[in-house]
Amino acid sequence: MTTVKLTPNPSFSLTIRVALPNRIGMLASVTSAISSVGGNFGQINMIEQTRAMTVRDITVDAFSTEHNEQIVQAVKALPDIKVLDVYDRTFSLHRSGKISVQSKIPLKNQSDLAMAYTPGVGRICTAIANDPQQVYNLTIKQNTVAIVTDGSAVLGLGNLGPAAALPVMEGKAMLFKEFAGVDAFPICLNTQDTDEIIRTVQNIAPVFGGINLEDIASPRCFEIEATLRNTLDIPIFHDDQHGTAIVSLAALINALKFVQKSMEEVCIVINGAGAAGVAIARLLRKAGAEHIIMCDSKGVLSKDRTDLNPEKLEFAVPSSGTLEDAIAGADVFLGVSVPGVLTRSMVRSMASNRIVFAMANPIPEIQPELVMDDVAIMATGRSDYPNQINNVLAFPGIFRGALDCKATTITPSMYLGAAYAIASLIKPSKLHKEYIIPSVFDERVATAVAGAVQLAARTDGVARD
Repeated sequence: MTTVKLTPNPSFSLTIRVALPNRIGMLASVTSAISSVGGNFGQINMIEQTRAMTVRDITVDAFSTEHNEQIVQAVKALPDIKVLDVYDRTFSLHRSGKISVQSKIPLKNQSDLAMAYTPGVGRICTAIANDPQQVYNLTIKQNTVAIVTDGSAVLGLGNLGPAAALPVMEGKAMLFKEFAGVDAFPICLNTQDTDEIIRTVQNIAPVFGGINLEDIASPRCFEIEATLRNTLDIPIFHDDQHGTAIVSLAALINALKFVQKSMEEVCIVINGAGAAGVAIARLLRKAGAEHIIMCDSKGVLSKDRTDLNPEKLEFAVPSSGTLEDAIAGADVFLGVSVPGVLTRSMVRSMASNRIVFAMANPIPEIQPELVMDDVAIMATGRSDYPNQINNVLAFPGIFRGALDCKATTITPSMYLGAAYAIASLIKPSKLHKEYIIPSVFDERVATAVAGAVQLAARTDGVARD
């Protein structure tokens, strides 16, 4: 497999505190050493200066932990330069956690306490007991989501367990709050038993207006989501499935506009038949796609195979073969699999005006640099390339809309409405091969998605408000 170095990025960012003689050229020697090993500079700050010495903090982006160490060693090797400290900026950001609980109402006196807590709170409890729907008006339920995981499929890192999953869930809670004003809290369960996960979520559901399932391995995640949807009257959303599907569809809608092809006519190859792959295929079908070939690590999902679970069987086709066989002549490649499975020759075997979404993270199915001249549209899951397929474009607005109309569930029509809302934010005149999907920092996104979700919820008859 041909590989290229990844672009340095803030996820491997460090700050090096150095002491250097206060004379001309010393800082230049440090920056030159860092540049020579591929470090990408951020801020350089003066911390202290005397006639003889300066102390500076130099922020540098790298592309791996090993690259971080290479950068530090390059600085340490310089004569007359002393490395005083090295800070891993990502670890520093996570120290003591990233979220907290804060009271909305100050308790300044006895009167405040009597209303917020006993005895006044008893009146609120009685009101809810008499009219259970008042829980939405009188508690945090109206704006609170549980982010539930068992830690069995954390990012692309595998089965790390609940404690190691917590930083991801904290980050998710931050995104809910920052992008849609939704209060969310991480619930990391110390079990990977399907029935126990279901019972636990059912038991904590009274507190929450919605449940976001996260990083639960396939195929267990399908049963957990389906059972919770059938037994609870609040929205259940597995983001690894549906968030990925919504944003992928939104990007594909615009990519097809750019190359002037129709959803009904194109041949789409999906590599990766886990939670995300299956959800993408289902939503693409709902959007009109008629020619989908799915592959897993053993090749095409063929009807001849005896090892397919029900979700994979749903997309089995008569023909068999490898990914290389499937992709020949295809219009679209959607990868939610593993690094390096796609080659340049495979891409070149596709139809003209090729669309490649290589969404494996952090290393895509093929490095974009290898095929930029061979494709019409390239997208990845990474923030340091154009066209990032990022779930944060979907889930905050999905829950904002669902909570605001007190939806009892989330329907496929709500997914579809969200995808079209995201796609619509890029006007045809602005559409470009490197701009098929809005930025995650586009303030219009959550509002547009929430509006579309509410409209679909009311059309489907699942809105209570």
